[in-house]
Amino acid sequence: MCSALFAGSFQEDTIRDIGIAMKAGSAKELINFCNKTVEIRINGEGANYSRNQAEVILRNFFNEYPAKDFSYTVKGSSSDNLKYTIGVYTHEKGSFRVVMFIKKIDNAYLIDTLNFSKE
Repeated sequence: MCSALFAGSFQEDTIRDIGIAMKAGSAKELINFCNKTVEIRINGEGANYSRNQAEVILRNFFNEYPAKDFSYTVKGSSSDNLKYTIGVYTHEKGSFRVVMFIKKIDNAYLIDTLNFSKE
């Protein structure tokens, strides 16, 4: 029971910290929560990237669309321990709907898919 509570708390802390990195528009911080390879899509275009490549893609995105705010609208999980979140990333000229899939890998929850869609 105690380990289940700890795991839930750890997972919530990770999701909270991902949100903080998104709100700050920090590729350097966000990449710490990414899997070894991560799928990034921006308006339907993208691919699977290594962490180094993903950091460059995210840095370019955050430079082009500087962060004003980020908030989650939905958080959930599937039966196979896959977590998902939907949020809104707000920038100076508009916003993006952000869908993330977060997998448990070893003892960490890591972003496996990050999808930005212009609203």
